Amino acid sequence: MAHTAMSGNGTTAEDDPLQTAVWRLRSRACWADAAAMITPTTPAAALQRASLLVERCLYTETGWEEAEDALRTAEAMAHTDDERGAAACERGYLAYAATLFQVRDRADEARAALGRAAALIAPGAAGRALLDFRRGLIAENLTRSPQAARAAYRRAHAGATAHADPLLLSATWRHLAGLALREGELAEARHGFAESLRIREELGYLVGTAPALVSLADTEKEPEASRLRDEARRLFRLLGGVPTWLAGQLGEVPAQVQAPPAEGAASA
Repeated sequence: MAHTAMSGNGTTAEDDPLQTAVWRLRSRACWADAAAMITPTTPAAALQRASLLVERCLYTETGWEEAEDALRTAEAMAHTDDERGAAACERGYLAYAATLFQVRDRADEARAALGRAAALIAPGAAGRALLDFRRGLIAENLTRSPQAARAAYRRAHAGATAHADPLLLSATWRHLAGLALREGELAEARHGFAESLRIREELGYLVGTAPALVSLADTEKEPEASRLRDEARRLFRLLGGVPTWLAGQLGEVPAQVQAPPAEGAASA
């Protein structure tokens, strides 16, 4: 599978043992260890290694140079339109992350890279759903256009459903629910956050479970809200303070951490 950055590859008994091991490390916030297991000898392997290191940037706000190096390798090895499109999608995601965390303003680069990806990845292809999701992130958090974000998330949601990508589906549920919550649609938001949490718990995606718990807590009354936040705090500490951008919502912001500009904006 070329588009591994948001997939649940490795989550079932039928998956390749290597992919299962990579998934277990990734889900426990051990992206560097997961990447070290992958030898970038093929375009797909190089892209997967790059996507893991890019994802680490989104969750830890560190490892930017390693991600850049891995991504350049993946770009150099890409030969088909699908491979080039997938690499461009990762390039756009990394530029988005750098902009979001104020490492450097790369918003134009992010939009251009995802535009290139859109020209290369065929409509209906598996990678299109991930691309739509990331375009939604840019619309929501950089352009501040919730209507465009919702349309992109809905396309991604449909694509994730069609291609049976549960991890991406958990992300689209979460971000559609976030938009609903900001518009005062509490029941819709609660449903979406609950679906996102359910999927992540079923997959064993620990690093994404704490953000899902916090989001659901925002729609619940006491004492359930506090119970959910306490569980999120436990997971956050278990994983060594990852994702970093969740710290502020849990009242545990280290002095060196720059919080993202929008609540939950960095989460995938």
